[in-house]
This record gives sequence, C-alpha cells and structure tokens, in this order.
Amino acid sequence: QVRLVESGGGLGPPGGSLRLSCAASGIIFSFYAMGWYRQAPGKERELVATITTDTTTNYADSVKDRFTISRDNIKNTVYLQMDSLKPEDAAVYYCNAHPLMKYLGPDYWGQGTQVAVSS
Repeated sequence: QVRLVESGGGLGPPGGSLRLSCAASGIIFSFYAMGWYRQAPGKERELVATITTDTTTNYADSVKDRFTISRDNIKNTVYLQMDSLKPEDAAVYYCNAHPLMKYLGPDYWGQGTQVAVSS
C-alpha cells in the first residue's frame, strides 16, 4: 500500500531551523510531484511548497526565501528545510504526492508531523 511518512518536526525558537522529511513507498516516486502543506488549529490547510518531477519549485508567499523544498528520487524522499522560523509557522505539516498522469490515481497524504515555534 501507499505510505507517506513525515518526520523531523519538533520545537524550535523563532529564527531557528528545522528540516522535515517525507519518505514515500508504494508509488513510482518519480511520477509524482511532491508537496508540503500545513494546518494550524482553527485554520484551513494551506500549501507551503511544491516540487515537480523535474525539480521545479513553488512556495507560498509566507515562506518564500525562508523554506526550501527538495527531493531525492533515489531515496524516494522529499524534504522541507525551514529556516528563520516564525511563530506563525507552527502547524501540523503534511506531505502530499500528486500524480502527473491522471490514470495513476489520487493524491496521497502523510499522517503529519507537528512543528511548534516558541515566542
């Protein structure tokens, strides 16, 4: 079965750094664009960053120039390097896999990893 397993969350101070990882299995990883989304209490889930199969990236304005998404197609893993953390970055972060060919099926989601930022 398909699994997306996030790790690397935790507590960091404002201005600090964390690196999130998402290990994928059960999919042909190179056929999927990957993304990170986050959801804070009382708020809707929002896009943080995405990376395509050819490593084109895009970012939410709120994290641009602070976060970096990358992928390793050998390890089937996508990363989110989070620098210059702000209190508003606190959320549960979810890994997403989006197929580039529709016949491959639906999007897949990980279970989430919590990021907390002290103030």
